[in-house]
Amino acid sequence: MSKRFIGARQTTIAREIEVTGTGVHSGAPASVVLHPAPAETGLRFLVSKRGKVISDIGADVRAIKNLTLCTVIGDDKGVTVGTVEHLLSAVRGLCVDNCYIEIDSKEVPIMDGSAAAFVAAIDEAGIRELAAPRKYIKIVKPVRVEDGHSWGEIVPHSGFQLDVEIDFESPVIGRQRMRLDLSPGTYRNEICRARTFGFMRDVEKLWKAGLALGSSLENTIAIGDDRVINVEGLRYPQEFVRHKMLDAVGDLALAGAPLLGAYRSVRGGHRLNASVLQAVFADPDAWTYVHAPRVRDGIPVDMSLGMTAAAFAADRT
Repeated sequence: MSKRFIGARQTTIAREIEVTGTGVHSGAPASVVLHPAPAETGLRFLVSKRGKVISDIGADVRAIKNLTLCTVIGDDKGVTVGTVEHLLSAVRGLCVDNCYIEIDSKEVPIMDGSAAAFVAAIDEAGIRELAAPRKYIKIVKPVRVEDGHSWGEIVPHSGFQLDVEIDFESPVIGRQRMRLDLSPGTYRNEICRARTFGFMRDVEKLWKAGLALGSSLENTIAIGDDRVINVEGLRYPQEFVRHKMLDAVGDLALAGAPLLGAYRSVRGGHRLNASVLQAVFADPDAWTYVHAPRVRDGIPVDMSLGMTAAAFAADRT
């Protein structure tokens, strides 16, 4: 796919991808198969049981069922898929618009606690352009949500920007903040390898609640009173806030289309990310759909560099 046309047309993966692993909360084995999909499909989870698809769940904020430690989506019949955020983060971070995600478990495998394995698999398979122009959700006025000491806000912006701040009462983490304009290259280099993290003092409580049964030093940064327990240490400076950015990309993928906006999160997480999206869609004056201009041969279009809003035709379709 020609880089100069990134952002102008919708995309899908070039071929089928299979990834297997273990659910971080259930501890159960899980297999995910990503399938190419036509334009306007979006991102859809096909839950299978004994080889038969029993539910088709769109990656949509309206499908959220639970936000305790991870993002869980489901249908009206009670079928759910948990820990969707890392896979959705990889797919959205690499600008894949359309994909069927077939899964035979109630939870997406955790892999190494980051999105790196999903990114590597997508990069190996490749991304294919489709004929249809890409559709964006353009934020046209600020939307803010407050929850105690936490708050999130999304404001108009010509591309997609993340500004995430965390503040933990731990000398290992403390206060960290990072702001990035997102593109596939930035996502690969700055975000996708950041791992999930947890405190050793919380482990027994989580196990008693039936959570984190599949967690280990292979998929989680374990934090003691004054140090990181993992012998290999951290992968990035400020890996903790980078992982929160990774989560935000995945949670915001539940908008149903790539966003044109700048998102700021302070002391947030899955619940705050979802609350901001819900507040956006609750206000019809806060957003609109826009399409990238149709590509004409020889005219470069690169949305990853941030095209101005004036280049788009707004619609509500």
